[in-house]
Amino acid sequence: MFQPKLTVITIVYNNARDIERTVLSVLNQTYPHIEYLVIDGASTDGTLEILKKYQHRLVMLISEKDKGIYDAMNKGLALATGDYVLFMNSGDEIYASDTVENVFASAPDADIYYGETEMYDENWKSLGQRRHKTPESFTWKDFKYGMSISHQAVYIRRALTEPFDSRYKLSADIDWVIKAAKQAVKIVNTKIFVAKYLVGGMSKKKHRQSLIERFNIFSKHYGLIPNIFNHLVIAGNLAWYYLRHGRTND
Repeated sequence: MFQPKLTVITIVYNNARDIERTVLSVLNQTYPHIEYLVIDGASTDGTLEILKKYQHRLVMLISEKDKGIYDAMNKGLALATGDYVLFMNSGDEIYASDTVENVFASAPDADIYYGETEMYDENWKSLGQRRHKTPESFTWKDFKYGMSISHQAVYIRRALTEPFDSRYKLSADIDWVIKAAKQAVKIVNTKIFVAKYLVGGMSKKKHRQSLIERFNIFSKHYGLIPNIFNHLVIAGNLAWYYLRHGRTND
């Protein structure tokens, strides 16, 4: 039976409202081979006190100031020792208690496993699936019309990962996933829901900056002229979706 070691990394800063949900979604997994690392940015709102309740079940808890989201994620990645790595940041959840077990049971020895994500609002009410439906299969080239997979829904072989690019403040996870996918040979669709995602993060609050970063990332990987054309397609698809559904959740 294929049972690799999974490193789950949670980063958090001042999110006492949601952090316990996230932590319990990891600690309550039926899968036994999980290394759980929590990176806190020196929270002052009670987050750290909540985390300390579970510290004996964490492989590591770090609480110190950082230089931003991806600096904190890089700290966790540098400490990871698992065969695979998953980022489940504060406010998000692994979908169900048997999710990790089912992910690795779906196929042996893949470079990347992925699945579907369910969106939730700030009151933890389901908003359904993302606008970008999870593709049946994908390569790195398939992200040219937008990220159809959430980073919370991607389990990546750690040997394929590299540090997040600190030049990007809001969208480095997109660059990170694409770079790993470029190296991947076997990518497996688990065909299950694997994550619950809390909408309204920093990329929503600073939407314009996030869009500029995404455009630059896609231009780097796919070329400027093709990316301009692809963004015309993206704009058309977004307008059509908004007309039909009246919302634009990622």
